[in-house]
Amino acid sequence: MDPEKALELVKSGATLLLLDVPQYTLIGIDTQVFSVGPAFKGIKMIPPGVHFVFYSSSTRDGKEFSPIIGFYIDVGHSQVVVRTWNQQEERLLKVSEEEEERYCQAIKNLEFDKHLGPYDLNQYADWKRLSNYITKSTIEQLEPIGGEITVTHESGILKSTPKSTMERALDEQLRNSKFSTPAEKPQKRGCYYTQIPRIVKRKGVESGQLTSLNLDKTELLETLLMKNYGGSEDSILGELQFAFIAFLMGQSLESFLQWKSLVSLLFGCTEAPFHTRSQLFTKFIKVIYYQLKYGLQKDRSVGETGASALLDDSWFSSDSFLHRLCKDFFSLVQDASVVDGDLLSWTRKLQELLETSLGWEFQPKSAVDGIYFEEDDEYAPVVEMLDEPSTHG
Repeated sequence: MDPEKALELVKSGATLLLLDVPQYTLIGIDTQVFSVGPAFKGIKMIPPGVHFVFYSSSTRDGKEFSPIIGFYIDVGHSQVVVRTWNQQEERLLKVSEEEEERYCQAIKNLEFDKHLGPYDLNQYADWKRLSNYITKSTIEQLEPIGGEITVTHESGILKSTPKSTMERALDEQLRNSKFSTPAEKPQKRGCYYTQIPRIVKRKGVESGQLTSLNLDKTELLETLLMKNYGGSEDSILGELQFAFIAFLMGQSLESFLQWKSLVSLLFGCTEAPFHTRSQLFTKFIKVIYYQLKYGLQKDRSVGETGASALLDDSWFSSDSFLHRLCKDFFSLVQDASVVDGDLLSWTRKLQELLETSLGWEFQPKSAVDGIYFEEDDEYAPVVEMLDEPSTHG
């Protein structure tokens, strides 16, 4: 990159100024991770918009790491976000407005420039695909008080829920950590996620009707969309992305459970994908495709505390919740008489990804191979091309 272009990006991009962070601390933003060296004071050239910042403090030899703490930011052109390290609490804190103003001026004068690592713009496209539905409003509605997302605030969350291998591993990591919050400290509240009922219960409804309401989650989805998301399809996708990022980058167990609930809700709909919400389901399949494509990369990890370690064998087994949900959904698409063209195309891509990355097999009910059909197959679904274009890339 030529010097003029670099200077332009430094001035127009946002800056994350991180003061007094100890050496060996892991600092991450979006899909990028930095190991703090003696001169590190933050990150420059950050594109305007939503980002997720996360960090993990280390022992002096850099061999053991604390549970990750993460927070979302929404930055404008040339904005400066300042945090300073609190040695006693081992976390980043905000500074006073006067101090922030002073540091902002110093950034504009390029006083810190040589101590700032550049945001890798080559990775920005990956981040946008993981976060394109998250808005400032999404963050304000869902983030915890104070903004910090960390598993150390979630120690009581698993007591009443069945545990998968991964959930048990996270719980164990929390309890055995030298850095975990002492029991006598009052527990802070986690994220303000939408409550998704696992089972629909209604008074005065016949058992047969209740069974069908639970077999097809379309009515539940419609109720939640209107009641909790103001009718906005993009808002439910924003929460799905918010939770996935907080889980994968921030190692938040609460966020994994919310992501799982939303995925189960959407994959549990049998009417909506083909009749009332084809556009939503095309966008949903696209979102989960990019989430899994990124999450399943074998060479990506966050130091010793690698986020990829969270995608353990329980994800890859053929009896995982994800395999069961995908298998049922792929069969549903295969058996449908009419399917939106974009939905069919992205469902095929998702199936291919899972088959090639994980070696999963989705045995169809008939001799037809998965959801692929010969052109003259009389049993193939009718593909409909809807006029309405997708608004998000």
